[in-house]
Amino acid sequence: MEKELVAYVAKALVDQPDEVEVNMIEGEKSTILELKVAAADVGKVIGKHGRIAKAIRTILSASSTRTGKRVVLEILD
Repeated sequence: MEKELVAYVAKALVDQPDEVEVNMIEGEKSTILELKVAAADVGKVIGKHGRIAKAIRTILSASSTRTGKRVVLEILD
């Protein structure tokens, strides 16, 4: 669920939506989502002073409360 949510939001933000990749690494108590976008689109996903990245992380934490697992978003360059 969270993987599709991050992919959907990222594809809406970037200029090259087919370059968006989300990898999910499941742990015992947490899940790591690695977001990879085209080099030119990294700034669009992070935003000024990290505001967009923070907003995506807030949405993720709200959606993951029902599972009880912690979800961490990593944006890869």
